[in-house]
Amino acid sequence: MHEATWAALADPKRRAVLGLLRERPRAVGELVGALRLTQPATSKHLRVLREAGLVRVIPEAQRRIYALDPAPLAELDAWLDPYRALWNDRLDALGRHLDETEERS
Repeated sequence: MHEATWAALADPKRRAVLGLLRERPRAVGELVGALRLTQPATSKHLRVLREAGLVRVIPEAQRRIYALDPAPLAELDAWLDPYRALWNDRLDALGRHLDETEERS
């Protein structure tokens, strides 16, 4: 897991960008409008996401289209998997305990 990925995901605006790009690739101008940020602020967030490998640029004539690159997110998901299993086991145990407590009442 790369530190740049964590740093990029720490910002809520960058997570919003990823949410928009999850739907489909978008031009910078479209992201500016959807995020209600200035063009320089949006470009700064896109640069951080690009450097972290979370987005890629697709040149299209004079425009730059940004698309989600799912590989780093798959790496993050794989890293989180053991923690997800841990919490599922604990939540299952809590559910069993609550069921037993309810049956005794």
